[in-house]
Amino acid sequence: MASAPAGTKPLATYRLPLLQAIAVILVGGLTFLIARLSAYLEVFWLFGLAFGVILQKSRLCFASAFRDLFLLRNGGNMRGIILGMALATLGFAVIEYRAVPTPQAGALPPLAHLMPVGPQLVVGGLLFGVGMVVAGGCVSGSLYRMGEGYVGSWVAMLGVLLGLLGATHTWNWWWTHTSMDAPIIWLPGELGYAGAVVLTLGLLGVCYLLTYWWELRAGPRPNFNFTAPEIPPTSLRDVLQRGYDKVVRQGWLFLVGALALGVLNILIYQFEHPLGVTGELSNWANRAAALLGIQAPTLVGTDMLSGCLLVFETRAGVLTSGLMLDGGLVLGSFLAAALSGEFAVRVPRKPVRYVQSLGGGLLMGYGAGIAAGCTIGQFFSGIPSLGLNGFAFGVALLVGAAAGVQIIRRIN
Repeated sequence: MASAPAGTKPLATYRLPLLQAIAVILVGGLTFLIARLSAYLEVFWLFGLAFGVILQKSRLCFASAFRDLFLLRNGGNMRGIILGMALATLGFAVIEYRAVPTPQAGALPPLAHLMPVGPQLVVGGLLFGVGMVVAGGCVSGSLYRMGEGYVGSWVAMLGVLLGLLGATHTWNWWWTHTSMDAPIIWLPGELGYAGAVVLTLGLLGVCYLLTYWWELRAGPRPNFNFTAPEIPPTSLRDVLQRGYDKVVRQGWLFLVGALALGVLNILIYQFEHPLGVTGELSNWANRAAALLGIQAPTLVGTDMLSGCLLVFETRAGVLTSGLMLDGGLVLGSFLAAALSGEFAVRVPRKPVRYVQSLGGGLLMGYGAGIAAGCTIGQFFSGIPSLGLNGFAFGVALLVGAAAGVQIIRRIN
């Protein structure tokens, strides 16, 4: 079993075969039940499971990619995410061309993650950037760590839900005063598909090179990646065992996870809409508040947008595609962690970590709510959607993450 990272301690450990059996039976049973209920929900459930497995196996968390730029002056994780978005951009362009063959006519692709480029988006990105660094994980990162047994991530998720609830009740002010008249800039409508793809890939390429420039400003780094030469397999059983270990028991390269996530994003967009996680979380936060008599207001402007929106519909029912995706993410992470021996209930070593997780979650939830998306929906899906909103949100995330690093340096 993997040792607990700095700042946490294992509270409970489990016999590996028993835990693996529980994980397989639980995930398999739920998959069977959901398939009996609805083929549509089953597809999103399977996407969610794949989502969770990818994040858990590659340790893919956007907070670490932004944080490491300033804390460690290391851009390796960010380069992986950039390549994942570049791959998704190519797939998204094909999907959007099929939906809107003549982009200059003024139509926008249905369900693409596009948002007005205004103060509401920028403030949301700044708050989210600070929050994800302070909490120690973005929303999707917190969800997959919940599946690994991190108590701090469950606390951060409580903060996210409270922040989303606050965003619901202030959305109308933000929309009316900051974004109602801001433009939605969809690049194909301005440049055509070829121009939009070239510009998007070009900007991503510049960002990719800037990560190297940022690293090299600190001087050359020693290479500690010394590995012993691999002994050639001696039998078919040896080949199969090594393949199983690499795929199931060992971690994946961050780059592999980012590219796999890009492929998953293309597939789910082809089926219905790009990846996003906060819209469903907002629905559950407002559902819980409604039970306490706190009713969500009618949200203005949301009928003109798509993505991770703060739309609460009491008639939507409990079983939704968003629940399948978010729930599948947590259960997929749990399954992957159990099979690789990495699951353990871990609690923060210092009480201040609970406050840090809750406070960071609040900032993330509120920022994601008013920006209509997080690092997945507004950034990783927004940029491939060929909208400038993804880049604007990314710059705001970068500034917020830099501020968050200064905060955690003082806390620690």
